[in-house]
Amino acid sequence: MRFRFGELLVFGVFLFAAAIAVVVVVPRGEAAQAGWTQTQWGPLSPADRDLLVRVRWAGLWEIPAGRWAQDRSNSDKVKDVGMHLVTDHTKLDAEVRALADKLGVLLPNEPNPDQQGWLDEMSGARGPEFDRIFVDRLRNAHGKVFAVVAAVRAGTRNDLIREFATTANNVVMKHMSLLESTGLVDYSTLPAPTV
Repeated sequence: MRFRFGELLVFGVFLFAAAIAVVVVVPRGEAAQAGWTQTQWGPLSPADRDLLVRVRWAGLWEIPAGRWAQDRSNSDKVKDVGMHLVTDHTKLDAEVRALADKLGVLLPNEPNPDQQGWLDEMSGARGPEFDRIFVDRLRNAHGKVFAVVAAVRAGTRNDLIREFATTANNVVMKHMSLLESTGLVDYSTLPAPTV
């Protein structure tokens, strides 16, 4: 078969127009959005990655804070809460590192500046002063991360993140309850819930 230049030109314009129509008309899936990556367990969103980073950060400051509670607090209740923080975050930290490795997510190795500031604040305190700072900073932090974990759990499309967020949500809720059981939470400092 022999095509003339005019026929080839019309055919080329038709193919170009069809390609443009596909790009413009066919909606892209969520996994194609900026920052999303596809995994064998479902799309991984920026919020999914952020959850892993936040859980890793939590362990990086809550484990040392929980250890400090053992020798800087005079309260058996605060010491018990600190022991739970160390135990639970040690386990959760191992899980988050394994999951991040599987999903190709880079994790921090140091607490963030706010967390380092809280540790610095606790480092020189002893007795009731330590207890007040320990409970205040940890309860406030757990309240903030609880909302993040719940939002990711509710909306993730990734099976591994969904399972991990369920575990993290349970740990955060347990820790909030333990901190509240000390009787030292100043509820007036907590942010008001949004409607």
